[in-house]
Amino acid sequence: MLLTAYQHRFGRDVETMSRHLIDDVAVGWDELGTDLLDGAPPALVTALTGGEQWPSRTLDHLITPDGSPPVRMTVTDETAADQDLQWGYVLRRKGIEVISLLHEDIGPVVDWSTDPRTVFSNHPGAWSSLAPAPVIRAVRSTPPQSTPAPAPANAGTPRPAARR
Repeated sequence: MLLTAYQHRFGRDVETMSRHLIDDVAVGWDELGTDLLDGAPPALVTALTGGEQWPSRTLDHLITPDGSPPVRMTVTDETAADQDLQWGYVLRRKGIEVISLLHEDIGPVVDWSTDPRTVFSNHPGAWSSLAPAPVIRAVRSTPPQSTPAPAPANAGTPRPAARR
């Protein structure tokens, strides 16, 4: 779902995606929904969700034991073990670092250009930082696109430098 969100809803802009998923949330997420797939081709959405739709839900209505306002859920090396988390996802410029928190502190990076229909292992032990992401079934065909793919640049034509 995160690959599709990056490729379609957020226009391949990791900063915009990070703002939406991290900065613009008061406390945290209860569930990420199919609204993250907005802008993706219907065939891709159906392949990922089986045609089901559900909204993203934030943790806005929490009540703390002492009645104080809830605070943002921040995960650090020091707090991860106490938060009963099994997986961590770090949005990097190159892709999503997937960390099996039960086994390691770092994980392999799934490139942003990976076809979102690729099937990965869900076994935490398979996600080693010493190996590539554990693909069970790669998708060999071109994923459906909402806009035509740009024509490849001519081999002899220099590309302009990326701006930051």
